[in-house]
Amino acid sequence: METTAVKHWSDSLAVFDLETTGIDVTTSRIVSANVGVLDKDGTVLRRRDWIADPGVEIPSEATAVHGITTEFAQSYGRSAPIVVREIVETLRELFDEGTPVVIYNAPYDLSLLFNEAMRHGIPPIVDPLPVIDPLVIDKALDKYRKGKRTLEAAAAFYGVELTDAHDAGADAIAAGRVAQAIARAHSRALDIDAFELHELQAGWCKEQSDSFQDYIRRTRDATYVASAGWPVR
Repeated sequence: METTAVKHWSDSLAVFDLETTGIDVTTSRIVSANVGVLDKDGTVLRRRDWIADPGVEIPSEATAVHGITTEFAQSYGRSAPIVVREIVETLRELFDEGTPVVIYNAPYDLSLLFNEAMRHGIPPIVDPLPVIDPLVIDKALDKYRKGKRTLEAAAAFYGVELTDAHDAGADAIAAGRVAQAIARAHSRALDIDAFELHELQAGWCKEQSDSFQDYIRRTRDATYVASAGWPVR
């Protein structure tokens, strides 16, 4: 009698990334975005890319990161409300299917998307799950590794190619492959379903935030309050 292998959460993943006008999730606007789907080998099965005209000037500091100027966005981007609606609808469909969505530093992208949806009168994604955040998982399972925990650093550590950092598509796909590499490296700890892992990450993120807050209060600012909440703040 044949047995069917149980599918691991890393066997089929969606990925999501934004490039934006800034770092403040309440005021920054979406400039470009990518949502894709990877198979268990990290091959891209399908992808969708967006360029948005954010309706505001793109600061030179942001352009220096992702390469998109105000003029380019105005010429080639579609209107922000249309782009935001399409991103929200694409992600909502994936979450409704129960597909794990990999988002590196999820609270940034999901919180910014939430605020963009509210800004344009679009029903936001209120409780996205399951989310896979390689940043949170990597910090939890390899707590004492020295060095940066940026996507570029994680990709280098786990042997994932990232040839065009700060391009939404390149970053999203690399984050998905990093998640799969982490799943292989920590196969015992991560042999759980995506929904259980989602709940674990919420706890891990709180621990990490509390630890960082404690460190800053001890070393720099006794009144510091760290950002809290995962995967949306």
